[in-house]
Amino acid sequence: MNIEKVAVIGASGYSGEELVRLLTRHPQVELVALTSRQAAGQPLANVYPKFAGTRYSALKFVDSTVEAVTASGARFVFLALPHGVATEFAKPLVAGGLRVLDLSADFRIKDPVIYEEFYGEKHHAPELAATSVYGLPEIHRAKIRDAQLVACPGCYPTSVLIPLVPLLQRGLVKPHTIVVSSLSGLSGAGRNAKTDYLFAECNESVRAYSVPKHRHLSEIEQELSDAAREKVTINFTPHLIPVNRGIHTTIYCAPAEGIEAWHIENAYRETYGAEPFVRLLTDGALPDTKNVTFTNFIDIAWRHDTRTGRLVLLSAEDNLVKGAAGQAVQCLNAMCGWSETTGLL
Repeated sequence: MNIEKVAVIGASGYSGEELVRLLTRHPQVELVALTSRQAAGQPLANVYPKFAGTRYSALKFVDSTVEAVTASGARFVFLALPHGVATEFAKPLVAGGLRVLDLSADFRIKDPVIYEEFYGEKHHAPELAATSVYGLPEIHRAKIRDAQLVACPGCYPTSVLIPLVPLLQRGLVKPHTIVVSSLSGLSGAGRNAKTDYLFAECNESVRAYSVPKHRHLSEIEQELSDAAREKVTINFTPHLIPVNRGIHTTIYCAPAEGIEAWHIENAYRETYGAEPFVRLLTDGALPDTKNVTFTNFIDIAWRHDTRTGRLVLLSAEDNLVKGAAGQAVQCLNAMCGWSETTGLL
């Protein structure tokens, strides 16, 4: 059994903490470095008491520098950093031959013009973005295996792309009719002290935000366009709901001419029938976030509304696991040639 040395840069955010939770129990990973500017010098168990008594409880956080990570001997590095910051680390790490899994948006968008439009700044490493692999294993597994830089998808995009990509690839739906509504737990906003995300502001409340142009729309449309082999533009409205974890997404679209419900089911079974983390719900079941939290599963259901003639596609996932850290670990497993379920089931 081969053991790989792994580092996490930015281990003090929600996604970073989730990466630590998953990696500490991964049987083929040796966690050699955790970085955090705020927690540097402190043992893991001091920062996160939940890890007291685990094999890495005494591992001390180090300052977030490329030199510290390189000195640790890590061969694989997770970047759990804000967009714009990840580039500063990815460039020298990739140049040094390390394999990098980035959980930020820095390398998801291939077109630097679109990146600037959605993120409000020029891309600092467009040449790396051009060679990165979009880290959705169910769609890009073959490329992920050999990648040096994996751009792990955002949480909302995962919940939208997994239901839609197989249908667009087969021409089963009309791309211009797609409308998406998503609801996310508050951890999706990150570990910020912004007033809008305080418990007292969000409890007993549901609200839309970033309407009509959420940043994740850029990668959603990029990947949908690749699947459809034509430019796809959609309506996407995200909402915050007063739970810690989970995303529920509802997608409305019109089927192509002559397409019936059994075509949709066949497409899903052909694409995802053997996938370990995609659960296709049948017998009237519908996705429910309580069934996926703290797991790497994404649950999918679909209905044909004969009254309106439209399709209704539904998904649920944990935004911090399948929508972030778990998916990144799934990519690591693919890159190392391990079973993709290792450390995740």
